[in-house]
Amino acid sequence: MTVEKSIGCEKTFWNLTDLYAAPDAPAVSTDMEWCRKEAEVIHKEHSQQVAKLDAASLASLVRRLEQLDCRILKLETYAFLNHCTQLDNAGAGALEQKVREMAATCGTQTIFFALEWNKLEKAYCDTLLADPALTSYRHYLTAQRRYQTHLLSEVEEKLLLEKSPVGRESWISLFDKVLSGLKFGEKGRLEEEVLTDLYSPDREVRESAAKEMTEGLQANLHILTHIFNTLAADKMISDRLRRYGNWISSMNLHNDLHDSTVDVLVETVTSRYDLVERYYNLKRDTLKLPQLEDYDRYAPLPSLPSRKISWQECQKMVLRSFSEFSPEMAEIAGQFFEKQWIHAPGMRGKQGGAFAHPCVPEVHPYVLVNYNGTLNDVSTVAHELGHGVHQVLAAQAGFYNSDTPLPLAETASVFAELLVFNSQLALLENPAEQHAFICQKLESIFATVFRQTAMNRFENAMHNGRRKKGELSSEQLSAYWLETQQAMFGNSVHLRKDYGIWWSYIPHFLSTPGYVYSYAFGELLVLALYGIYQKEGESFVAKYLQLLASGGSQSPYDLMKPFGIDLNSADFWKQGLRVIEEMLERIE
Repeated sequence: MTVEKSIGCEKTFWNLTDLYAAPDAPAVSTDMEWCRKEAEVIHKEHSQQVAKLDAASLASLVRRLEQLDCRILKLETYAFLNHCTQLDNAGAGALEQKVREMAATCGTQTIFFALEWNKLEKAYCDTLLADPALTSYRHYLTAQRRYQTHLLSEVEEKLLLEKSPVGRESWISLFDKVLSGLKFGEKGRLEEEVLTDLYSPDREVRESAAKEMTEGLQANLHILTHIFNTLAADKMISDRLRRYGNWISSMNLHNDLHDSTVDVLVETVTSRYDLVERYYNLKRDTLKLPQLEDYDRYAPLPSLPSRKISWQECQKMVLRSFSEFSPEMAEIAGQFFEKQWIHAPGMRGKQGGAFAHPCVPEVHPYVLVNYNGTLNDVSTVAHELGHGVHQVLAAQAGFYNSDTPLPLAETASVFAELLVFNSQLALLENPAEQHAFICQKLESIFATVFRQTAMNRFENAMHNGRRKKGELSSEQLSAYWLETQQAMFGNSVHLRKDYGIWWSYIPHFLSTPGYVYSYAFGELLVLALYGIYQKEGESFVAKYLQLLASGGSQSPYDLMKPFGIDLNSADFWKQGLRVIEEMLERIE
C-alpha cells in the first residue's frame, strides 16, 4: 500500500474543468485567438492616444486591458496547473510554452499603455486620478507609475517581451523538469519522499536521506549550476538596463516596499541569530547527541506525536481551527476540499513543494501540496489554504486590485498556520508532548524567519558575486551557502561539506529572486497581529478579513494603519522577535 493510499489522499486531485474542459478543448484555442485579436485592436485604437484621454475614456481603456489580462492569466493558469502535475508529459509542456508565447505577443501590443501612462506629467495624472470615474483603478494606476524610471523604450520593451518565452521562463521550466525527473537512492524515490525522511526519529534514516539527496543533486550539479548562473546573469543585465540600484530593488518595488524597510527587517532578524544557536544547543542536549549535524535539524523530539495524520483528519483539524477564528474563513477553505480545488498526493512527475495559485476573479484559486501525513504537512495545508482564502477574498476587489504584495500574501498563510498550531496545542494534555510540539513550532518559525533571511543573505552573496566575479562555480555557490547558513546556526549545528550543494534544489531563487524575505516579513507581522487579536478578540476578526479582502488595493504601509503598525520601525520587528524569544524561554 502506498503512503498516499494509507493516509487517504490518493484520489485527491484537482478538477481543472472550472478553467477549461481539456487541453484540446475548443475554448482554449478560441480564447487564445480572442486575446491576440483584442490586443491588436487595443493597440490600433489607443497607441499614441493615452495623453489625449479624459478620465472616463481612460477608465474604459484600463477596464479593457484588465479583461484581456484576465483572459490571458486564465489560459496561463490552466496550462501551468495542467503541466505541474505531469512535468514528464511533452504535450502538457508544449501547451504551456504555446500559451507563454501567446501572452508575450499580446504584451508587445499592449506595452504602449505603461510607457505612455508613465510619460504623462504628474500634475495631469493627479487631475485624472481625482476623477470619480477612476476611483476603482486609482491605486493600480498610481502604483504603475512607480516603475517610471525603470521602463525602456517601446522598441526595447517589445523586443524583451518577444524573447521572454525562450528566456527566464524556459530556464525555470528546465530546472523544474530536472528536479522532477531526479530519482534518489537505490529505490529511485521522489524528492519529497527523501526530504520527509529528514524528520524521522531514526538518525540512520536521516543520514541516509541526506546522503541520497546530496548524491541526486551532485549528479546534476553541472546543469543546476549553469541554470543558476544564467538566471543570475539575466537578472544582472535586466537590472542594469532598467537602472535598479541593487539586485533586490526590483523585488522591493514589486512588493510596494522601500529598500530601507527591507534593510531594517533583514538587519533586525540577523542581529538575533543567537536565538537559533540557543535553541539548537538545547535540542542537541535533549537528543543526547555529541554534535548536531545538518541532517539532525528536523529530528523530532522523543515525545512528539509521530503517528500519521490522515487526509480526512487534516481537513477536520484545519477547518475547525479556522472556524474558531472565523466561520467565514472556514467556509471558504472548506470549498477547496469539497469542490476539488486541491491536488494532494505525491506522484512521479509532479512538482515538489506546495503553492496556492490565484486565478482570475471569476474562477477560484487552486492549491497543490505533496501530503505525507506528518504534522508539518498539516501546517503546510493550513499555510496554503491561508493563501487560498486570501485570494478568494481579494478577488472581490477586481483583478488589478487583487494582486497582493508578496509579504502581505505570506501574512495570510502564516496566520492560518498559527491558528492551526494553537488549536493542536490545546488538544495535547501530556506536558512532554506539549513541550515537544512547541519545539516543533519554534523550529517552523525559525525556518520561516531566520532560515529564509539566511537564504536572502545567500541570494545577496550570489547576485553580487555574479556581478563582481562573473560566472560562479558550484564550489563558490556552495561556499556562499555554507557561510550564510553557518552564520545563522553559529556553533550549534555542524554543516557538512555535502550540505554545501543544497542551494541547488530551491526554486524560489530562480522563479522569484529576492522573494524569500517575504516569509520573515509575514511571520513577524503575524506574531504582532496575533498579539493584537488576543487583546481585541472578536473586533479584530472583521479588520483582519477586511485586510485580506483589500488585496493590493493599497500599499502595505496604508493597509497596516488600522492596526497601528509602522513597518519602518526596527522596534516593531523586535516585538515579533521578542515573542519568539518568549517561546524559547518557555522551553528552556
